[in-house]
Amino acid sequence: MTIATDHTTTPAERRFARLFWTAWTRIVIDRDDRGDVPGWVMIVVMTAGLVAAITTIAGGQLQDMLRSALASVGG
Repeated sequence: MTIATDHTTTPAERRFARLFWTAWTRIVIDRDDRGDVPGWVMIVVMTAGLVAAITTIAGGQLQDMLRSALASVGG
C-alpha cells in the first residue's frame, strides 16, 4: 500500500492508514451478504411459531381485549 501525500508521513500516520485500510477492506470490499440466510429463516419461522402458539392459547382473550379497547376509544 502506498500513501501519496505532499509531506513526509510519520510512523503513527502510516499505522493509522494501514489500520484504516484493513478495516475498510474487511467491512466494504470483502463483504459477503449471502451468508446469513439460515439465521433470517430461523427468526421468521420462530416468530411465526410464537404468533401461532399465542393465538391458539389466548386468541379469544386477545380478541376480547381488542374489542374492549376499540369500544372505549370509539365512545
